[in-house]
Amino acid sequence: MSLPEFKLLRPRTTEDAIALLAEHAGNIRILAGGTDLLPSMQQKLFEPQYVLDIRRIAELKGIRPQPHGGIELGALTPLTDIEHSDVLRQHYPVLPEAAKTVASPVLRNMGTIGGNICLDTRCLWYNQSLQWRKSCAFCIKKDGDLCHVAPGGTKCWAVFSGDTPAALLCLDAEIEIASAAGVRRVRLADFYTGLGDDYRRLRPNELVTRVFLPASSAGYRGAYRKLRIRGSIDYPLAGVAVVLKRSNGRIEDARVALTAVNPAPVLVKGATELLAGRPMTEEWAEATGVLAAQTAKPLTTSALTPEYRREMIRVFTKRAVLALAAET
Repeated sequence: MSLPEFKLLRPRTTEDAIALLAEHAGNIRILAGGTDLLPSMQQKLFEPQYVLDIRRIAELKGIRPQPHGGIELGALTPLTDIEHSDVLRQHYPVLPEAAKTVASPVLRNMGTIGGNICLDTRCLWYNQSLQWRKSCAFCIKKDGDLCHVAPGGTKCWAVFSGDTPAALLCLDAEIEIASAAGVRRVRLADFYTGLGDDYRRLRPNELVTRVFLPASSAGYRGAYRKLRIRGSIDYPLAGVAVVLKRSNGRIEDARVALTAVNPAPVLVKGATELLAGRPMTEEWAEATGVLAAQTAKPLTTSALTPEYRREMIRVFTKRAVLALAAET
């Protein structure tokens, strides 16, 4: 499949990039790593007149510890750098654990943390060629008015399948969003809408520029478990991130987040209250797994059944809690 015709724009500063976004808002797409955008353009999911290649903006790259604690990540920081970062492994280990599962080494060299945060939602009926989608009368997310996942419904159920956002939710991360009007900083948990076809709160003239990991989330042990058909390349069909801190043989604090089983990555509500102050036993790990499975809302958006994906959420959550509790 060939790419549609477009004009490539290559700014070298954030200011220039923002100006171009404002000038061409609504008819422009941002190219960071390109690992998701370019295949989607080949499938004619996007046919912008302009593509904004921001890869040459050096100020948007890098992992920078902050003077008063916490870490700032440039949105263009490659996932490979996050995977191998010593400072992240030491203080925020759940993030490198999630990053190292993304796609393959070659794609992690290209893919960026900002791109993974902004990853488009996916579906068996959406991520197909133009001819295939046309034969199905299209769908709510692109060119049609029918959701094939939930026929008769008026809501798009395309699923969010980024790996790192689940880890970032556990870390209470924030992101910086820039536009010609200025800069705003929002919690990542507030960035996603929960709608498959309008899944993020990012206007056409805005650019995600930085990610902030707070000092208060440093030192948590972390694990990420991912279900996929192949051991590499594949998007998650279910993903679980868990962080916890323990003291005197008990869990002091814990957070659990899911990806690939809802239209947005989500924190498991009640997991913190369930585990805080508890002894590290299989009983409480199992209870957390059940709670996570109840939070998961997988539908038929992939090759595996919703029932199996929900069950694997339970299993992965239980295993992750037990593995972290067993660490010395």
